[in-house]
Amino acid sequence: MAIIELRGIQRRYEIGDIVVRAIRGLDLDVEEGEFVAIMGPSGSGKSTLMNTLGCLDKPTEGTYVLDGLDTSAAGPDEFADIRNGKIGFVFQGFNLLSRTSALENVELPLFYDRSGSKADPRARAKAALTDVGLGDRLDHMPNQLSGGQQQRVAIARAMVNDPAFILADEPTGNLDTEMTLEVMSLFQQLNERGKTVVMVTHEPEVAAYTKRVITMRDGAIVSDAPVTERRRAAVDLDAWKKRHARIAVAEASP
Repeated sequence: MAIIELRGIQRRYEIGDIVVRAIRGLDLDVEEGEFVAIMGPSGSGKSTLMNTLGCLDKPTEGTYVLDGLDTSAAGPDEFADIRNGKIGFVFQGFNLLSRTSALENVELPLFYDRSGSKADPRARAKAALTDVGLGDRLDHMPNQLSGGQQQRVAIARAMVNDPAFILADEPTGNLDTEMTLEVMSLFQQLNERGKTVVMVTHEPEVAAYTKRVITMRDGAIVSDAPVTERRRAAVDLDAWKKRHARIAVAEASP
């Protein structure tokens, strides 16, 4: 089943008398359970495609069906509901509220759920943080967490509404090698549990952790191929959780 179906997508911007064709008649399907990387040089259209996939921008022409919902006729409020309910966003800069705990950051999307279907937001947020190995960091502020831990909070926030897919924009761009491995390990394990992940990256080494790489140039897809030599992120999440649980116990000891 296709979670994402794009047909004939075009996006044009008019700057005075100049027309910029950022996307040129693009077709794309992403099936449920895929792990996809989108790559391309600056100006290739990958950011415009990401904004389209994230319902942050509407195409000039074409249709976008997300999880069976045609977004073509959606207005601003409907787009906001789609973003909150069907898409889990993970950004390069984490985008955490600096004066808000990890738990409260993860709870935030649940307060914008106008359907009223997400009961007990605190319990859901705790479960999401525990799932990414941060059950012992619920009350920590972002500045008390490492970069990798902050990105784990962001991933928990993206997952708390059980979205149709995760859309990650350069999620390892601010991380060192060890933290990159932690985050990519988590994405791989979420994908292995059935979650669809679409990731924009400019790093071939990071794209190698996915299962499919789409390369863009001049507003079009120039290659779309499976990853033949896929890398495994060398981090065991269960071992990572146990290690940090031991650290938490040691920190709490007098």
